[in-house]
Amino acid sequence: MSRTRTAILAALALVAGASGTAVAAVAPEPGIAAVPCTVDYKVQNQWDTSFTTAVTVTNNGAAKSSWAVKWSYAGNQRVTSGWNAKISQSGTAVTAANESYNGSLASGGSVSFGFNASYSGTNALPTTFTLDGVTCNVDDGSGGGGGTDPDPSGKVDNPYAGAKVYVNPEWSAKAAAETGGSRVASQPTGVWLDRIAAINGVGGGMGLRAHLDAALAQKGSSEEVVQLVVYDLPGRDCAALASNGELGPTEIDRYKTQFIDPIAAILADSKYASLRIVTTIEIDSLPNLVTNTGSRATATPACDTMLANGNYVKGVGYALNKLGAIPNVYNYLDAGHHGWIGWDDNFAPSATLFKQAATSEGATVGDVHGFITNTANYSALKENNFTINDSVNGTSVRQSKWVDWNRYVDELSFAQAFRSQLVSVGFDSGIGMLIDTSRNGWGGTARPTGPGATTSVDTYVNGGRYDRRIHVGNWCNQSGAGLGERPQAAPATGIDAYVWMKPPGESDGSSSAIANDEGKGFDRMCDPTYTGNARNGNSMSGALPNAPLSGHWFSAQFQELMKNAYPAL
Repeated sequence: MSRTRTAILAALALVAGASGTAVAAVAPEPGIAAVPCTVDYKVQNQWDTSFTTAVTVTNNGAAKSSWAVKWSYAGNQRVTSGWNAKISQSGTAVTAANESYNGSLASGGSVSFGFNASYSGTNALPTTFTLDGVTCNVDDGSGGGGGTDPDPSGKVDNPYAGAKVYVNPEWSAKAAAETGGSRVASQPTGVWLDRIAAINGVGGGMGLRAHLDAALAQKGSSEEVVQLVVYDLPGRDCAALASNGELGPTEIDRYKTQFIDPIAAILADSKYASLRIVTTIEIDSLPNLVTNTGSRATATPACDTMLANGNYVKGVGYALNKLGAIPNVYNYLDAGHHGWIGWDDNFAPSATLFKQAATSEGATVGDVHGFITNTANYSALKENNFTINDSVNGTSVRQSKWVDWNRYVDELSFAQAFRSQLVSVGFDSGIGMLIDTSRNGWGGTARPTGPGATTSVDTYVNGGRYDRRIHVGNWCNQSGAGLGERPQAAPATGIDAYVWMKPPGESDGSSSAIANDEGKGFDRMCDPTYTGNARNGNSMSGALPNAPLSGHWFSAQFQELMKNAYPAL
């Protein structure tokens, strides 16, 4: 799979750092597709509260004697001054019209203008541009094959760009039934295929085909992404009993024939060819083989078994191969989170192991469209009150008890750095990252407004960090957590989307043992009275009480997430 960023026809939005260049959309390579116009929007310089942008418009239609380009911002960006165009703004909508001296725009001709603007928070780039009312960067249907994509596989570079995302009606109904839940009930969330029975639907609920049919109905004439979590490896979650699965460590053949093959057969149905199907492949599996095996204090016999028999690697490779062969399926492989593989002895080995899995059982790196971090976890998206380079009285932030020599303090910096590491071991240079922001907002009254006291490095970090967990290793139904950034496409450099892959309000695991036929065990990390283990620094679990089985609706958690949402609801 080739994902050449200089040939994107979709309005791919990327955000640069202070000194980089960000590209929203660029002109097509010859012969790729027929588009009525293209807009190349580049953030040339970006600072904490302002940025400078250069825009080039190419007209592929009839010659014009005047022109106007329009777009809208997702955030609070405001144009402050411009050149080579008359730029006006109403709310989030911006119009750039020609000056008296550059109104002539020949067929095949281009015109450029620029502007300065202010912003705060995230400077997500616009995803849709029009020239005199005609949408640019999109195939006009007059020829050229793929329309939005030069990739010979038929896949677009970023499936989320310019697309709606499927709202699961089952989750939406549960959210809407909660007091205040209507505020988020229309958000898109992942559909979890976490056992064989889920393919056809459990307990009268929707199966995979029912979800895909519902997605087609939601799609209409627009592009539509459907998000699936493929999650039933043999010996699943070898270090977390709450999410153990139905298949034993040796049942790799059953995984292939009864789980992956039926899913692949449904997704390959031509009925669903117009959907963009994003698959999150086997969360929490491969990182366990790096961090919870061998002589490490965090090792478990179950993880040692899965490392020895190779069935995690084989299962992931098989899934990537079978699903990646379907033209409209986009595989995103789980990549843990910064509080798991952000340390030096985990970071590079994890990337190497992912490469091994992605080249096993017939798979190639081309079957991996990208990676997802923080799935069903709580790591803060961006810590603004301290950085990994800070020091207090000569002591590095890395030496604080919270950071504990990790090289990353939040998910965004980790995801961007890990993307580079993955490319360095042989993954495609165009891979994109997803970050699950469903429960990492950490808002409410406990959210710090500035750095902590400089009494010590620990008071500095603990007083300023948004992530209020007792320990970064705590993962089950965390008290004080809040909804994070709402799902959005292309919010930052290298990030395809922020997603809510874990549906907010679905439990991570039960607070006490509950008999079930779902293969799910009881993990003390979900018990609020548990005093911990080596994986969480022997700290309290921080879990909410009275939680049901993993995946079951947990009203108290949903209310807590809404109360502590950031941005606030």
